[in-house]
Amino acid sequence: MRRSIDDLRIFYGEPAGALARRMLARRLDDAWGEADNCDVLGLGYATPWLEAFVGARRLVAAMPGGQGVELWPQAGKNRTVLVDDRRLPFAAGSFDRILLVHALEEADDAQALMLEAVRALAPTGRIILIAAARGGLWSRSESTPFGHGRPFSRRQLERLVREAGLEPTAWSQTLYVPPWGPLLPLADGLEPIGKHVMPGAAGLILLEATRQAYARARPGGAVATVPLRTPALQPQPASRSHRNRAGHDLAGPAKHP
Repeated sequence: MRRSIDDLRIFYGEPAGALARRMLARRLDDAWGEADNCDVLGLGYATPWLEAFVGARRLVAAMPGGQGVELWPQAGKNRTVLVDDRRLPFAAGSFDRILLVHALEEADDAQALMLEAVRALAPTGRIILIAAARGGLWSRSESTPFGHGRPFSRRQLERLVREAGLEPTAWSQTLYVPPWGPLLPLADGLEPIGKHVMPGAAGLILLEATRQAYARARPGGAVATVPLRTPALQPQPASRSHRNRAGHDLAGPAKHP
């Protein structure tokens, strides 16, 4: 059963939630910047981060029925919708960027959710999955939403996106500080240390995936396969299967759609 919208809103108003929001916002800014001229979908509970994409054409927050939906400023390009996460009410290829937060861990069928997200993703689109890390302390604390449902390892997330027809391009981790009030002020100092000294202690995993190539028509009707080039996430490239040994960092110098 999913955490209710009230539980999530309360958590992000508390110190631990405010910290999680800030750390994730930093990683997303590294990866996507302001998402200029993009249609962006947040699936799960993504409203704490969507408004940072000030360059986006359209922002849609799709919240699963078991969670509930919250009011969100409806002026201009912002929209909220209550959805069945196994049958999203969007046309194929509707979004250039899709962000999954609090979506996978408590999904009844994570693979069905991913297939629907991929269906809604544009051919050159990019998707970031954010999930509780299986080995981290945040997934063991029921005082946070990340302590409910199923946590993931990096390899599990990679397998999930590959089974949905995407390829991992980058990954990152954050929240190395334990989710205990007196230690939260140490978070900024622990981030650069944690990724080198205790990588297994990270609370959250971010994994970005794309379609690796798309078809483009040539004059005369021939079809060329064009590789996709995306900026990168930090700190390490995604691990690679025996079939495909390519990967990139999530935070790179370029910030473009």
